[in-house]
Amino acid sequence: MRSSCVLLTALVALAAYYIYIPLPSSVSDPWKLMLLDATFRSAQQVSNLIHNLGLSHHLLALNFIIVIFGKKSAWSSAQVKVTDTDFDGVEVRVFEGSPKPEEPLRRSVVYIHGGGWALASAKIRYYDELCTAMAEELNAVIVSIEYRLVPKVYFPAQIHDVMRATKYFLQPEVLHKYSVDPDRIGISGDSAGGNLAAALGQQFTQDASLKNKLKVQALIYPVLQALDFNTPSYQQNVNTPILPRYVMVKYWVDYFQGNYDFVQAMIVNNHTSLDVEEAVALRARLNWTSLLPASITKDYKPVMQTTGNTRIVQEIPQLLDARAAPLIAEQEVLRHLPKTYILTCEHDVLRDDGIMYAKRLESAGVQVTLDHFEDGFHGCMIFTSWPTNFSVGIRTRDSYIKWLDQNL
Repeated sequence: MRSSCVLLTALVALAAYYIYIPLPSSVSDPWKLMLLDATFRSAQQVSNLIHNLGLSHHLLALNFIIVIFGKKSAWSSAQVKVTDTDFDGVEVRVFEGSPKPEEPLRRSVVYIHGGGWALASAKIRYYDELCTAMAEELNAVIVSIEYRLVPKVYFPAQIHDVMRATKYFLQPEVLHKYSVDPDRIGISGDSAGGNLAAALGQQFTQDASLKNKLKVQALIYPVLQALDFNTPSYQQNVNTPILPRYVMVKYWVDYFQGNYDFVQAMIVNNHTSLDVEEAVALRARLNWTSLLPASITKDYKPVMQTTGNTRIVQEIPQLLDARAAPLIAEQEVLRHLPKTYILTCEHDVLRDDGIMYAKRLESAGVQVTLDHFEDGFHGCMIFTSWPTNFSVGIRTRDSYIKWLDQNL
């Protein structure tokens, strides 16, 4: 009996040690976030074990775990019709709000899910619930794109998928089929999906063949650049769940099918050091000392290496491609973008990507709403139902949908 108690006490202590991580007091529901982070870390460790045993790529294994426990069939309700189909060969899940007699044509949002270009799905519960809420509250048609993922495809295949599906949807006969107003269509996405939405918006401004223009873009804690991994938010939130800096850099390397040996060098900005000529012209476009307010920069200092590893950009030139890093696009491209909403979270390495993009867009004459949440963390907007219901998740979702309702 005594030995059982000792063993149980030891197991509880080990579990508490594994789960506990120091978090700022201002973050939403800290203990719940610790549990969520511990669950995700456990799934990552299992997937790494599977990878090391030679059974599967670690990202395929991790995504299998995510999808198998979260996949939801296309279930319709009295308020929202949900169907799975494909647009020009790209899988999509379409959510149709109930039509109203006084409003024969509905507005629409093309939504792109997050997950580091490698994880998640339009068909898991988190995104299904988000898009269902959007369709019902906005009385809209939401097209959630099931684009292909790393490691089955790499950059720029994900961009091609979302471009292809969106262009198909924008055809007059398809919009007519879904009773969508061609003048009230927006694009949106979170995290890596926000990256793809931003890239899509920029590509569309340069496509003269498109007759229907996007009315708005809404970017949720988007990934927007891979040149500087030492912005104030990267320094402040280096180990903050659920997206530590090291993990974000690895997602970038995976997206480009790069070499993991470069990760540590990229973390200290060796890939954009002063001797990397290819990066010289781009640094000014994300000079955070001028793009961020003093309340954000605080006492943080830029990390700029004099000499670095020029091989990184030579082997992964995609790091400097504006399709992958929309924040470094030319000003001429930015000024043609539609009205924009950007949601950022204080406890997120990507916070400053969004704030800098908002500043650059404003300088280009674009109307921008920057919606910042002091208690938010990366990924929070999809965590709105038990057991992963966070107060900031509900508030971010409501604020996002409210903006769409007022501007789309």
